[in-house]
Amino acid sequence: MHVLFVHQNFPAQFGHIASYLVRHHGFQCTFVSQKPDGQEGGIRRIEYKLQGGATKQTHYCSRSFENYIWHSHAVYETLKAHPEIKPDLVIGHSGFGSTLFLADLYRCPIINYFEYYYRSKGSDMDFRKEFPMAELDILRVRGRNAMLLSDLETCDAGYSPTRWQRSLFPASYRDKIDVIFDGIDTNLWRGRPREDSLREIAGVKIPDHVRVVTYVSRGFESMRGFDIFMKIAKRIYQERNDVLFVCVGSDRICYGGDAKHIQAKSFREHVLASDQYDMSRFLFTGTLPTPDLARLLNRSDLHIYLTVPFVLSWSLMDALASECTILASATPPVMEMIEHGYNGLLADFFDVDGFTKLALDVLADPQAFKHLGQNGSAMIRDRYSLDTVLPQMLALYDRVCRAGRKSD
Repeated sequence: MHVLFVHQNFPAQFGHIASYLVRHHGFQCTFVSQKPDGQEGGIRRIEYKLQGGATKQTHYCSRSFENYIWHSHAVYETLKAHPEIKPDLVIGHSGFGSTLFLADLYRCPIINYFEYYYRSKGSDMDFRKEFPMAELDILRVRGRNAMLLSDLETCDAGYSPTRWQRSLFPASYRDKIDVIFDGIDTNLWRGRPREDSLREIAGVKIPDHVRVVTYVSRGFESMRGFDIFMKIAKRIYQERNDVLFVCVGSDRICYGGDAKHIQAKSFREHVLASDQYDMSRFLFTGTLPTPDLARLLNRSDLHIYLTVPFVLSWSLMDALASECTILASATPPVMEMIEHGYNGLLADFFDVDGFTKLALDVLADPQAFKHLGQNGSAMIRDRYSLDTVLPQMLALYDRVCRAGRKSD
């Protein structure tokens, strides 16, 4: 069986699935992305190149859709130039829109990964009232969803990683969307003895008596609550002098409109300038190699995770798998994974006092909360590990292929 994966990046959500199919089922897997041509782990990689995109003259509300179309057409033209590629199944990440025209190139079924459906109310768009979205950003939501709706209409089936993310899509299409998580590699993300954890980070040795609080985010930004985290951290170190806050990530603004509300070069600089912080208590590592991050989480006494109602971060699932004691925001995507007092602790996103109290309780006696991390790790192994979700994914592929391509 030949499966064609389409995503702007490689390996993204699909690399581990393709590797699994090649290794364990003898499938032929081709991956079309913006990465250079090559071979990796038995997967053929083909590069597509954009020939254009939205400009300043393109209406702001339709720029995302315009870019989706350029990606879709580039993928189409690239694969048309490779007639030797004859997939039995196409898998693509909707939102990048790049499978849309493949329905006119191939007669095989198409499955789309549906990660997020944008809403202007009761969502990431209006959750943080102190950082209001501009009117055009709110109106743009409908244009951003246009490609998702096209994919929902065109594909044969889809899947979302969580029940909450699936619930955001229009009710008329939900029966077409399964819930299957991407999968966590529990050989990498797992509990380890303390002596096997990361003892030195970015050249800084961590004494055994120091409590380590970790915060991980691809970008330090308001949607991931970086400003709230810093307020919590300050309250904590004012009470305890033995805590080191290790922050992993970059100064990117990956989501939202933070840049429109600040004068500083980054949201992190904006937050640090808004108050007086003892920076000797913080270690900003930048991004870390995956093995180092896994071992850092094993050294963590408390992992703090905040998010507005938005796509759930892989970092939360990695921390759960790593037996971290997690203190997180009580927002819908998080509450699907964490039950307060069973496999983590929850506080209202804006409740700095509540977060601080819970954090100080954990840091006073980390061992007393160790069962939370153990329960979290067991949950990941049982419900979200690669060993669990990859057979679910394969069953979806099999079901869709047996049904065949729907008629247009």
